Amino acid sequence: MFRAAAFLMLACLGVTAMAADAIKSERQEVFGDITVHYNTFNSTYIQPDAAQRAELVRSKNQGVINISVAKAGKPMVAQVSGNVKDLTGKSVTLNFKQKTEQGAIYYLAQYPVPQQENRIFEITVTVAGDTHTFSFNQELFPAE
Repeated sequence: MFRAAAFLMLACLGVTAMAADAIKSERQEVFGDITVHYNTFNSTYIQPDAAQRAELVRSKNQGVINISVAKAGKPMVAQVSGNVKDLTGKSVTLNFKQKTEQGAIYYLAQYPVPQQENRIFEITVTVAGDTHTFSFNQELFPAE
């Protein structure tokens, strides 16, 4: 009986581990010769003057996602869209704004972070008529 219970417990833990989406340390997706870099963080990490320039709201309950697209290491203009879902399936549309600064091109969007939770980001990037999609999971925390 004990062996069966132990086996069942290990099997459940193994399935949970396999189902978890490992966070990629490089935070990028590669589609042929196109590389999409992404990062998400709480908006309070942005300095007030930088937030104002980027037209972002600094708040402990606001997150920011930053996307950049490159080909051969050079920034590219793209169309970026997406959404962020909580684990119940409730979705918030991400409204990306293109920003250009010192030769870099990046796309920023904000989303609410009402509480600590895991979220699923689904991103679509269109470059030169080619559309690429990817998703990633991220545990989010409101700032304190």
